[in-house]
Amino acid sequence: MRTDTAAPRQLGSHVILIAAAIVVIVPVLWVVAAGFRTQISLLTGAFFFTPVLTSFIEVLFSKTSDFLVNYRNSLIVGLTSTALCLVVATLAAWSLHRMRWPGWVVHIFLAWALLFHMIPPIALAGAWFTMARAVGLDNTFTALILAHTVLNLPMALWLMGVFVREVPRELEEAAAIDGASTPLLLWRIVLPIIAPGLAATGVLTFVFSWNEFAVALNLTMKQTATVPVAIAKFAQDFEILYTQMAASAALSILPALILLLIGQRYIVKGLTQGAVK
Repeated sequence: MRTDTAAPRQLGSHVILIAAAIVVIVPVLWVVAAGFRTQISLLTGAFFFTPVLTSFIEVLFSKTSDFLVNYRNSLIVGLTSTALCLVVATLAAWSLHRMRWPGWVVHIFLAWALLFHMIPPIALAGAWFTMARAVGLDNTFTALILAHTVLNLPMALWLMGVFVREVPRELEEAAAIDGASTPLLLWRIVLPIIAPGLAATGVLTFVFSWNEFAVALNLTMKQTATVPVAIAKFAQDFEILYTQMAASAALSILPALILLLIGQRYIVKGLTQGAVK
């Protein structure tokens, strides 16, 4: 009886997952395919077309295009802000869940982090631009890196808190009895165990930083603009370069996709490791 009911449920789950995958994948494939079209082919809506590399060549190698510079800028901002988020969030999570803070302090701090994460980034962009200009950091990587770190830190703190709480206290106590200092305890005991959390948090933080648009638009100019800002500039006053925009969007997927593939492997590997091991 149970076998008879399990089969339809399993089939229904597969149908729902396939439908969800189609909803997610089809728009991405359409954008990638649009990058290989000509402007006329895309605007006429022709279903069959001859793939061309004109848009990719224009985006990457044209003298009027700064896309490679924007790509470099996004990598600098994304990697640096992700590293800062991981360091600060890991130390903060360990402090909140291992040091002798009153319970109400921990709850208020986490609640404030959650509320701050719910504030739209565009609401903070004006204040950050004013502060950056006041201290001479306007149109610099430093201002954007700090802004992205602040934006993504609440999420990183919550995620790292989940993994830090899973570290057995017995391991930390045994290391402390053996004379391990706090930095050594974190480096030799805690970090290897929470490596899956670091990988997952790092990937998510990088993706959010890579895709952030509103703050980057306000804090950067031509020399420091990131990929989302560069893609938006293809929508000009009298013309929208759809195929070049699609080609840029297709190229922008690559770093996040590579990180997700690498991160997924380490996450699965780390989650299967026991704490005693």
